[in-house]
Amino acid sequence: MKKIFAVLLAGAMVLSFIGCNGSGSKSVKVGVSMPTKDLQRWNQDGANMKSQLEKAGYQVDLQFANNDIATQVSQIENMVTGNCKVLVIASIDGSALKNVLDSAKKKQIPVIAYDRLIMNSDAVSYYATFDNYKVGTIQGDYLVEKLGLKTRGASDPVNMEFFTGDPGDNNINFFFGGAMDVLQPYLDSGVIVCPSGQTAKAQAATLNWSTEEAQKRMENLISANGYGPKGTKLDAVYCSNDSTAQGVTNALVSAGYDASNFPIITGQDCDIPSVKNMLKGLQAMSIFKDTRTLASKVVDMVDAIMKGSQPPINDTKTYDNGTGIIPSFLCEPVFGTVDNYKSLLVDSGYYTEDQLK
Repeated sequence: MKKIFAVLLAGAMVLSFIGCNGSGSKSVKVGVSMPTKDLQRWNQDGANMKSQLEKAGYQVDLQFANNDIATQVSQIENMVTGNCKVLVIASIDGSALKNVLDSAKKKQIPVIAYDRLIMNSDAVSYYATFDNYKVGTIQGDYLVEKLGLKTRGASDPVNMEFFTGDPGDNNINFFFGGAMDVLQPYLDSGVIVCPSGQTAKAQAATLNWSTEEAQKRMENLISANGYGPKGTKLDAVYCSNDSTAQGVTNALVSAGYDASNFPIITGQDCDIPSVKNMLKGLQAMSIFKDTRTLASKVVDMVDAIMKGSQPPINDTKTYDNGTGIIPSFLCEPVFGTVDNYKSLLVDSGYYTEDQLK
């Protein structure tokens, strides 16, 4: 509790300093740092953030860092010296920003960590994300249901492989951790068998969440374990997100799998290529994290900061970045399948039908 009180007190001091600047003034600049344009998800996050902040009356300095840490550090340095009053940062590596954020703290610029928690920096004021542990448990529960694990025994096991994301992204501790909390008992009882034996987070990690890296690893697993429609049975591949799922799917298609015999593949983000794969029968599900909702919460946070009031938070227990608990707002994730994609993604205006053809 002392850590939480200290963080909230520090936040309150920053808020009181900034409150005099007012809210929504076109003279107030907000810096938004996104990791890359290479993944559709971050393009949409950046666009949604910029649009909603500008509608609220702010200037926005939106930068994409091309998945290069030095570039992101340089861009944030420019935001600090460029008179940004608040920083919203989705970090490439959650542990690589301490020094540049120290300079933000000296200027009393609040920092909102966006979707990826920034580690080991006491400059982080707030965290806005989805319930990332729940993302993992939803994926795990989906596999339990679709594979009928509750009614199977070790005499009738399923073969499964595991893929998660970049080891520098703190979120994989929650995605992978949540999924494994659901699936580990079935591994322990022999109902799930991982022929490669690669069930540890470090073994399942995928550098930069790269589709290409995931594809290479899956190709190696296919070769080493003889997976194929006429070879070793592969029932499912747990993938923490869509970019890794797409790499796995590419490798499986090349190995001769098609919609009639495709393993169950999980994912996250409802990226367009993965939604198209779901419609083709080449991916089973994807967690939908509506970035419009997350962006609106960040705008609420920025507004509250600029007014000198307390930003909306609903979690003060979960996310310790190494310097203490970071007050957070967690949005609720849901999942999409071929059965509900239209109402979830098209009817809601997130995508058009043409985008998914």
